[in-house]
Amino acid sequence: MEKNRCPWCGTDPDYQRYHDMEWGVPVHDDRKLFEFIVLEGAQAGLSWITILKKRPAYREAFAGFDPERVARFDSSDIEQLLGNRGIVRNRLKIESAVTNARAFLDVQEQFGSFDRYIWGFVDGHPIINRFRSMSEVPASTPRSEQISRDLKQRGFKFVGPTIVYAHMQATGMVNDHLVGCFRWKELVTEDGRRKTRDGGR
Repeated sequence: MEKNRCPWCGTDPDYQRYHDMEWGVPVHDDRKLFEFIVLEGAQAGLSWITILKKRPAYREAFAGFDPERVARFDSSDIEQLLGNRGIVRNRLKIESAVTNARAFLDVQEQFGSFDRYIWGFVDGHPIINRFRSMSEVPASTPRSEQISRDLKQRGFKFVGPTIVYAHMQATGMVNDHLVGCFRWKELVTEDGRRKTRDGGR
């Protein structure tokens, strides 16, 4: 029996796999959070499926999304990346990934982890929405605008409110699966268990 999914993932197997396994799952690993910052920035103006298809090439090109290594990229590394057909060859986006790696390290130093910093905006637990149609899902919210402003003040690039909201959706800071999607209930249930285990954090 076919599972009821959010319509945005369509029938593409890669898209469905991403929807079923990753989208909306809370991410607390700093390297994974950095990965989504790089990928969301690269996606600006493009479709997410385009970036998903290029994800393995991005992982290789950007040192396994290790922010310490990416922060050391210099002009010769950037020129080499501009010749990499596996990624989006946009100079501003490539340079922003390096800039963001350096800003990411600064946040880690100040807060102990990027996870602690970014999840602090939602008090450590996902915002659970109850949308029934895609038309209800916002492109940005006052909270994503707040986070965007803070990130920009810290030197991050390609972190407008819409990109930040997409990041929040992808990393589970917000559960925007439609209530009719099988993943909505699974994620809500798992978060309930996590709160019980963590004593409400």
